[in-house]
Amino acid sequence: MTLHVLFVCTGNICRSPIAERLATALATQLKIPDFTSSSAGVRAVIGHPIHPEAALVLESLGGDASAFVARQFIPRIGSQADLIITMSAAHRDAVLERAPRLLARTFTLAEVAEFASGSDSATIADLPRLRVMQGVSGFGDVPDPIGLDSEAFDAVGTKIAASLPPILELCQRSGSF
Repeated sequence: MTLHVLFVCTGNICRSPIAERLATALATQLKIPDFTSSSAGVRAVIGHPIHPEAALVLESLGGDASAFVARQFIPRIGSQADLIITMSAAHRDAVLERAPRLLARTFTLAEVAEFASGSDSATIADLPRLRVMQGVSGFGDVPDPIGLDSEAFDAVGTKIAASLPPILELCQRSGSF
């Protein structure tokens, strides 16, 4: 069975495409079978390619920036995902405002990374319980680099790349494959 992770940010041209494509590359590297990822934006720049600075960062981190097209988050897209990972608490709230039924599978990148790092046996099914036990405060958002210099884009890429290994290990443990 395939496990699908959806990454969400604002415009779907920087943060979420970086996360999507890096997750795919890492899953391949870790030989995680039947893993897929995609991305969307809560205010997407529909039809646009990945931002040029984000593409440079993505490629420098080992991801593929080619053939990317931004799309809008809609509940149907979210319902097709096993796990929805947002770049900020505001994105998580926007997803849940549009699709409240997705609460049990919608988390920020920092939440999932923290929960995954804190338990060697946690699976995706454990995430809602971990959120209740640990709460949601204190987790940092991935800042929006739009309008900032290349160093800001580099910092965003580094933060996303550092968060993904425990998340992919969590996916691997989840037994949904």
